[in-house]
Amino acid sequence: MQSSDQPILRDIVLIGGGHSHAIVLKSFAMHPMAGVRLTLICTDSHTPYSGMLPGYIAGHCSFDDVHIDLGKLCAMAGVRFYKASVTGIDRAAKKVICQGRPAVDYDVLSINIGSSPQVNHVLGADLYATPVKPIAQFNERWLAFLARASQAHTALRVAVVGAGAGGVELLLAMQYRFQKINAKVSFSLFTKGAAILPTHSAAVQRRLLRLLQVRGAAVHVNAAVTRVSQHHLYVGERVFDFDEVIWVTGAGGAAWLADTGLALDERGFIQVNDCLQSTMDVHIFAAGDIASMPNDKLEKAGVFALRQGMPLAENLRRSVQGAALKPYRPQKRWLALISTGDQHAVASRGALWSALTALGIGGANASGALLWRWKDWIDRRFMRRFSELLAMNESAHKPQPIRLAAGEKIKLTSEESLQAISAIAMRCGGCGAKVGATVLSRALGSLAPIANPAVLIGLHAPDDAAVVRIPAGKAMVHTVDFFRALIDDPYTFGKIAANHALGDIFAMGAIAQSATAIATVPAGLETKVEATLRDMMTGAVEVLNAAGCTLVGGHTGEGKELALGFAINGLADIASDGITLPKTMTKGTMRAGDVLILTKPIGTGTLFAAHPLGQAKGRWIDAALVSMQQSNQAGATCLLAYEATACTDVTGFGLLGHLMEMTKASGVDAEINLSALPLLQGAEECVAAGMTSSLQNANVGLKRAIKNQEAFAHHPRYPLIFDPQTAGGLLASVPKESAKACVTELKKSGYLQATIIGCVLPMGDAAGAITLIDTDICII
Repeated sequence: MQSSDQPILRDIVLIGGGHSHAIVLKSFAMHPMAGVRLTLICTDSHTPYSGMLPGYIAGHCSFDDVHIDLGKLCAMAGVRFYKASVTGIDRAAKKVICQGRPAVDYDVLSINIGSSPQVNHVLGADLYATPVKPIAQFNERWLAFLARASQAHTALRVAVVGAGAGGVELLLAMQYRFQKINAKVSFSLFTKGAAILPTHSAAVQRRLLRLLQVRGAAVHVNAAVTRVSQHHLYVGERVFDFDEVIWVTGAGGAAWLADTGLALDERGFIQVNDCLQSTMDVHIFAAGDIASMPNDKLEKAGVFALRQGMPLAENLRRSVQGAALKPYRPQKRWLALISTGDQHAVASRGALWSALTALGIGGANASGALLWRWKDWIDRRFMRRFSELLAMNESAHKPQPIRLAAGEKIKLTSEESLQAISAIAMRCGGCGAKVGATVLSRALGSLAPIANPAVLIGLHAPDDAAVVRIPAGKAMVHTVDFFRALIDDPYTFGKIAANHALGDIFAMGAIAQSATAIATVPAGLETKVEATLRDMMTGAVEVLNAAGCTLVGGHTGEGKELALGFAINGLADIASDGITLPKTMTKGTMRAGDVLILTKPIGTGTLFAAHPLGQAKGRWIDAALVSMQQSNQAGATCLLAYEATACTDVTGFGLLGHLMEMTKASGVDAEINLSALPLLQGAEECVAAGMTSSLQNANVGLKRAIKNQEAFAHHPRYPLIFDPQTAGGLLASVPKESAKACVTELKKSGYLQATIIGCVLPMGDAAGAITLIDTDICII
């Protein structure tokens, strides 16, 4: 979580993680603007560098080699990263509409989402062809087909539709990869044009055509595909049989752009002026393939997206400053290095060309290999620009103070200037630190807590306190949790905070009834405070509502960092004696012979210690966030059904700390199998790199409870039993005879990593209560 003493004055929102935006992120990482906050909205945490994609397909590069880790880059740059799909823009309200999350406010917006093959323009192509973009989806399909081809006993047939540089490179890369694994795959290339590579010289066209023919690919020119069905491709009256159709043609803009009111060209690309600014809206910019410059008809090539990055960054800065924009001047000619799959390349520059590559006849061509090495060096140097951000001087990260006098950096209205001065002035304590009533009312006005007839007085009828009826035969279960934000997305943080607080109720086997919130938000412009509070509480209320828990009130104050917590009230059945809780799980009722089950993986502490330092991969953080947003409610229901004898949720004290509480209260010992522990992706790597939570050392003090800790002190998983968890899973003791069935049912309920991690033992004579083992053999 990034924190700053500077109030947020302007929001620049970036849609898409294309090459131009990657360069913008690096620019703002190296030279931040005080008072300016960047937010990146993208469907994937890893964005591919198109220049290296053929090398990845051919097997010369790994996934990480060819992808920019947006999650890591944003963490290092202090940029909010929202993993979401954009569905529209409300230009009047200046909001980006997203699927499955609140709209995102912007002051300045930039779009760099690339182009997409228009498979919907050919009958059946949307159902039976695989478009090369989005690349993340194409990669899943490619890996599946690669595995299928490696095991196939008969030859498979692949059709590539589109014979531009992208289609030719992709076909040659796939052909080389299949050849290396001795898979029998034939290829055909289809283009509606009279020649392949229509934007390149005739000499380059001839050279690549000959190479395709030598490699055994069938090339069909003047062959417009009119229909695709399962295993068939139609060109007029001709029918071709195929096992896989790859679509690399007919690129256009995203469908949702049509409803934005922005000026688009005939293919759906955003029309921009020479400053990369929308010709229709001065607050919106676009770059890369999605941008169309009427004054310069540019080819859809990655070189332009790269060259537009720095001019775009400069104009985004100038836009929030109210300064004149600077025009971008595209180059007229550029060098294209077309890879041929076999670590050779063909060079092409407009009408001039150099085709230096192996033709697969009589050995390799040294010059073609040299060109490929040169291309590979260029590509890897570009990628290092993003992976080496950590080596920057720390002073580069320090924003300069906001100037609110004649030379102010950011253009503000007079009212905004007063609010900004107030935000950086000394703030009051006591009730003077409350968020203002107007802001609070607007932020919470859109919330819709679930209705509950037991709530007599709540947010629907605000008063000094909420009043909630306790049904007959029920006992009240109370809990409270509160912590500072661990990510820069208030909506997701709100969901995690609510899940975490509800965990104690579910661990007791109780039903959540009502909640009061306590929130802290940084001071700033009223519109920014309102948006942060609205998004955070929207996420929280969604989780509370799903749990049947009604938000009935709360308190919101100012603070340096975003924080949220809840006091949760739950209900548990009480027996006729007025004392016994027959259907409640507690910590102190474990029995020797029981089996220990953990419902969710561990590792959030080390991952989120590594995240702000740029040491955790974006996909690791994605998986951790998914886990933390998974409710423990269904897990608790399952454990009760299988007669769990004791239960707790694994949170701040780590797995060992919470297991110690259970063994001490139950008068038993326990055994943990380190090999059986379910771990979040990247947890073992991060803890091995020394990335541990600030609470880790305090938790390690509990190692005295381990009988044989010296024998396992250097085990790679040993530190993770102390790792503090946020919104962790349930740790339960279950009768041995029902443990396997319980785990099976937990997996059916969505807890895919639920597993048996150990067993409960009779109390021994030794001081320690916990024994560690390391075995692949299941204990039951």
